[in-house]
Amino acid sequence: MSREALTRMTKIEIVARTVDADAVRRQIVAAGATGYTSLPAVAGLGHHFAHEGRQLFNDRDALTLIITVVPDDRADDLIEGLRSLLDLTAGVMFVSDTYVSRPHYFR
Repeated sequence: MSREALTRMTKIEIVARTVDADAVRRQIVAAGATGYTSLPAVAGLGHHFAHEGRQLFNDRDALTLIITVVPDDRADDLIEGLRSLLDLTAGVMFVSDTYVSRPHYFR
């Protein structure tokens, strides 16, 4: 299947502290996204050094990866809102073009 048969949309991925994940998810829903995927206890290395996955007694300091896909016409407002949130707390956001096979799932 080629991309010509797919519909272009915007994928937004946010790595945020788990304590901030609800605020991220609320912004995604408020922006009209029809869904998101939330992956708790992600691990990695970044600006604030290495983060382990879930810690046994303190999962609030863990990181959560939240992924959503929105039509391009809804992306800019969501990106701006998430940037404002991330200006106040730790976290990173990745924005990229993506292609979906069932565009009605995302409208």
